[in-house]
Amino acid sequence: MPKRLIQVVATLLIACAAFVLPVPSALAQTDSAEDAASLQPILQEQAELFLDSSRRTIQPAIDAVAASGLPQAPDFLVAWAEREIWVNEADLTFYRVTRDDDRIYHLFDVDTGAEVMTLEDDDGYEDLRPNSGIRGLIGAALVRFQLEDPDPAIRAEALDSIDRNGEASHLGPLRASIDSETDQGLRARKEQLLTLLTIGYADDKVDRIAAIESVAGNLDVAVRAALNPLVATTRSAATDLPEGRNIARELRPGSEALPRTEAYQLLVDEGLAPPLVSSDDLRSTLADHIEDGAVAGVPLSELSNPAARDRAFDALVAEGLVEPAATEADIDSSLADHVFYETYAEADAEVTGAANAALASISRMVALNQVLDLALDALSLGSIYFLAAIGLAITFGVMGVINMAHGEFIMMGAYTGYVLQQVIPDYTVSILVAIPTAFAVTFAAGVAMERLVIRWLYSRPLETLLATFGVSIALQQLAKNIFGTQARPLTSPDWLNGSWVMNDIVGISYIRIAIFVLALIFLALFLFMMKKTRLGLETRAVTQNPKMAASMGINPDRVNMLTFGLGSGIAGIAGVAIGLYAQVTSEIGQQYIVQSFMTVVVGGVGNIWGTLLGATMIGFLQKGIEWVYPSNTLAAQTYMIVFIIIFIQFRPRGIIALKGRAAGD
Repeated sequence: MPKRLIQVVATLLIACAAFVLPVPSALAQTDSAEDAASLQPILQEQAELFLDSSRRTIQPAIDAVAASGLPQAPDFLVAWAEREIWVNEADLTFYRVTRDDDRIYHLFDVDTGAEVMTLEDDDGYEDLRPNSGIRGLIGAALVRFQLEDPDPAIRAEALDSIDRNGEASHLGPLRASIDSETDQGLRARKEQLLTLLTIGYADDKVDRIAAIESVAGNLDVAVRAALNPLVATTRSAATDLPEGRNIARELRPGSEALPRTEAYQLLVDEGLAPPLVSSDDLRSTLADHIEDGAVAGVPLSELSNPAARDRAFDALVAEGLVEPAATEADIDSSLADHVFYETYAEADAEVTGAANAALASISRMVALNQVLDLALDALSLGSIYFLAAIGLAITFGVMGVINMAHGEFIMMGAYTGYVLQQVIPDYTVSILVAIPTAFAVTFAAGVAMERLVIRWLYSRPLETLLATFGVSIALQQLAKNIFGTQARPLTSPDWLNGSWVMNDIVGISYIRIAIFVLALIFLALFLFMMKKTRLGLETRAVTQNPKMAASMGINPDRVNMLTFGLGSGIAGIAGVAIGLYAQVTSEIGQQYIVQSFMTVVVGGVGNIWGTLLGATMIGFLQKGIEWVYPSNTLAAQTYMIVFIIIFIQFRPRGIIALKGRAAGD
C-alpha cells in the first residue's frame, strides 16, 4: 500500500475515533438524566413493599414516591388508589392499566402516560389492589401534593377537604407545607387546621395540651367542635369505681343529674340488675301463659284486677316460668350496692383538664360577646326609635301638639322611596334622591295639615288627638287605595347589604349602622337649627312665650307652620331609613308611633338630649326583655309598657326635665 494512502487511512481512523469515543459518555449522561426524571426506578426499588403490601409496611414506599417531587407522582398515586397499577413479575416494571369494553387491557407508561402495549389477559403481571387502610395512606400523600401545589385554588380546596374530614394522617403533610406557604390567608388557615388536628390526633400529649391552651378564649366554632369530643362523657355503673379510667364525676342516684329510674335502667342495661316489668310487659307475659282459661291458676275473668295480675305473675315466677320482677326494695338495694359515674372519651386526664379549662375560658368570652352583641342590637334599635321620634320631639315636645298621624308621615316617606326606585333603577342614586324628596313631600303634607287642622286646635289637646287620629286613618286608607295592601320592597344598595361581623357571635347589619349614623347626623342638624338659625331661635321664643314673641315682631303662626312641617319632614326621612329593612305597608308607621311617644315622654318633653336618652333606654329595655322572653314578643311589649308607666310615676317630667319658664308651661 502506498505511503500516501496509509496516511489518509490513518487520518480517517483518527477522525472517526474522535467522533466515536465521546458517544458512550454522552449516552450515559442522557440515561442518567432520564433516570433522574423517571418514577420507574423508585418504584422498582420499592417493588418488594408494593407486591407484599399492608398498612403497617407500605408507608416507606409511599414516602419514596411522594418525596420524589416528580410531576407524575400524584398521577401514579391516584391510579394506585383506583387499582389501576400492574407490575410485570419478570422485570418489575410498573404500568397503569385500563380495560376497554372488549376486555382488552391497555398498558401505559407511568412516566410519560403513553400507551406501551395491549394484553388479552394478566398472565405474568401482578395487580396491585390496595385495601382501605392503604388507600387512606395514599390519600394523605396526595394531600401533601395538593397543599404544596403552585395553584392557590388547589391549596385552598385541599384545606377545605381537611376542614371537612380531617384525620391524623393530615398532620404531617399540613405541618410540612406551612413554611413554604406564600399566601398569608392560606398560611393562617393551615396553622389553624394544624392546631385543631393536633388537639384531636397528635400522639405527643405535650403537643396536644399546648395546642389546647393556645385556643383558650377562641370564639371560632371549629375550636369548640375540636374540644367538645375530648370532654364528652359516658355513663356507667359498677360495684366499685374502676382504676385507670379518666372519670369525670361520680353520680348519686336520685339526684337531678341521675334520676332514680334512669339509674336503675342503667344497671339493667349493663346486666347488673333484673329488668322492671311494665304494664304492657305484664299483660304480654300473662297472655303467653294462658292455659285452660287461666294463668297459673288465676281465671281470666279475674285478671282485670291489678292485684290478680300480680298474683298470677308471682305464681309464674314461683313455677320458674318467668324471671322475677324487681320490687321497690330490690331497686333500692341494687342502687345502694353500685356506684354510678361518668368517664371521659379522652383517656388522658391532663388533656381533659386542659380542654375543660379552655372551654370554660371560651364560655366566658362567649358570654361577654353575647352582651356586646345585645348592646349593639339595642343601640341599633334605639337609633331607629330616635330617628322616628325626632320629628315627634319637635311637634309634640316643642309645640305641645299630640299628632297621632306622625306614623303616617313615616309611611309617606317610605312610599316615596319605593316610588322613586320604580323610576330610578340605580338603588344608590334612588336612595340619595329619596331622602330630600321624602323630606319635601312630608314637609308639604305637614304644612298642609297644620294649616287645615292643627292651627284651629292649639291648646286643645283632646280635640287635637282625635282630629289627628282621624287624619291617620284617612291617610292609611289612601295608601291602601293607591298601593294596595301588599307589602312593597324598598331595596337597599349593594354596599349596604351584608353585615359587619366581628366574630362568630357579634355582628350588625350595614343598614342598621347607616341608620345609626343618620340618626347622629340629624341630631347634629337639629341642634344646629335650634341653636344657630333664626327659625330655631324663633321656635324657642314662641314655645316659651307666644305673646312676648309676637310683640318682638315674630309671627307665631308662621313659626308653628314651619316647625310642624319640619317635624313632619324629618319623619319622612325616617320612613326611608326604616323602609330599607322593613316591608313598606300602610301600617309601617303604626309599628313605631307608640315607641316614638314613649321615647319623647320618657326622655323629657321638649328636650332633644332627653329624646336621645329615652330612645337608648327603650332600645336596651326592649332588647333585654326580648332576651329574657325570646319567643314571646307580646310579653316583651307588655312588660316594656308596664316599666314605662312605673318609670313615669317616679319621673313624670322624664329623664331630662325642662327648667325655667318652659317647664312651668
